[in-house]
Formats: sequence, C-alpha cells, structure tokens
Amino acid sequence: MKVMIRRDAAGALSAYVPKKDLEEPIVSMDNPDMWGGVVTLANGWRLELPAMAADTRLPLTVDARRLGE
Repeated sequence: MKVMIRRDAAGALSAYVPKKDLEEPIVSMDNPDMWGGVVTLANGWRLELPAMAADTRLPLTVDARRLGE
C-alpha cells in the first residue's frame, strides 16, 4: 500500500495512508533509521517499510506492507 512518511515541525514522524484517509503518528521503530524495518502507528498498525538510505529526505511516498492482517 502507498504510505506517505513525513516529519512535522516538532520533529515527530507520521504516516498517511491516502486510500484509507488515515494519518497516524509513528510511535515505535524496530530499526533506528526506520528504513528496511517495521514501524508501529498509534492505532496499532504495523508497517514494513522498504530499505532506503538513512539520509532519505522526507516527505516521501513509499510502498509499505501492513503486517498482521
């Protein structure tokens, strides 16, 4: 699924899923640089993000896979 990852003015990360019109903060990351790991959203969704360089600029739309469906 397409997911837009962005960082707000305070530095907090969030994920927006356009197909569901859902925007949730990212509350935890399995991988410190986020890319190539699993992130957990505030609503409990777990998303597997593709591997990318640690210095990838945000906002960015990626293909993520929802885990635990």
